Amino acid sequence: MTVTMRAVTVFLLSALLPLSCSHGQDPFAWLYGPQSQRFGSLQADTTGGCPDECDCPPSFPVAMYCDGRGLTAMPTIPSRVKYLYLQNNAITAVSDSALVNATNLVWLMMHHNQLTSDAIGKKAFMQLQGLERLYLQHNNLTGFPSNLPRTLRDLRINHNKIEKVTAADLEGMDNLTILYLHDNAVTDMGTSLKALKSLTLLDISSNKLTKVPEALPENLHQLYLESNSIDSLPEGFLGRFTQLQYVRMAHNQLTDKGIPANTFNVTGLVELDLSYNKLERIPPVSTTLQHLYMQANQIKEFTLGSFCSVVDVTNFSKLQTLRLDGNEISRQDIPTESTLCLRLASSIEV
Repeated sequence: MTVTMRAVTVFLLSALLPLSCSHGQDPFAWLYGPQSQRFGSLQADTTGGCPDECDCPPSFPVAMYCDGRGLTAMPTIPSRVKYLYLQNNAITAVSDSALVNATNLVWLMMHHNQLTSDAIGKKAFMQLQGLERLYLQHNNLTGFPSNLPRTLRDLRINHNKIEKVTAADLEGMDNLTILYLHDNAVTDMGTSLKALKSLTLLDISSNKLTKVPEALPENLHQLYLESNSIDSLPEGFLGRFTQLQYVRMAHNQLTDKGIPANTFNVTGLVELDLSYNKLERIPPVSTTLQHLYMQANQIKEFTLGSFCSVVDVTNFSKLQTLRLDGNEISRQDIPTESTLCLRLASSIEV
């Protein structure tokens, strides 16, 4: 990548909120690889004026900055614009014609507005055949907008009022890598996630789910299910994931009875958060796990076998962090053999 291209990437990202960290295979690699050719020439066609309420830098004419301007309606968008920043306004609607001239859009930032589902035209996004990043978080949406582009890679629709996700909402989104759906009111997702073959990060925490969604994408790296009402897990919950590294299920209603044997004893996991549930035992975990959070449960016994099936010089856990505070055990309950099994643990809190 040329120096100029690196500068462009930094310039674009500086207008956004920080992205979640990724580990292992980089799910954001599409931003930096050969596909970055989609940025095109920075000396784009400058025909079409810039709305008075926005900024269109002459040095970067494919971007239009209208964020934080107190807008209540969509501005006129020149066809040259690829990166449109409309966040932090009071925009209430997107009509079918609002984006009809913006067919070159790659990024569309509309978070922190006052959008409602009824005020978004069914054809509003239909013409955006190159859109890759769409931010709609912190609005008043009760459902997914119709006809979202199948080219999307990053969709953020968290902090809305969505209650249900259907298969039609996400159908055909083979390229979607990131889906933020947290802080909504979702009770049912059906098989809506089945089609998301490229999804690596799924955050559906802080909803009203009572069970783990069906047909989770097999390429997930990060799965966040915190702050729901899940009380049990399906058989073989994590068995088919080959790249999953982070699972967070804090603040649910999980009990020992609701977790099948060896559910979490799978290789590949780096971090497992089961804090603030109703567990009385430490479930068996893989020796490759590095961080385990079990605080604020009802654990009454420190079972070393949960970490090491065999305790000797050559068999030990890779665990570095273990939190058991807020349970019904004390440091005196930790057996002396734990120094062999948990020899890499720099922090054990009880």
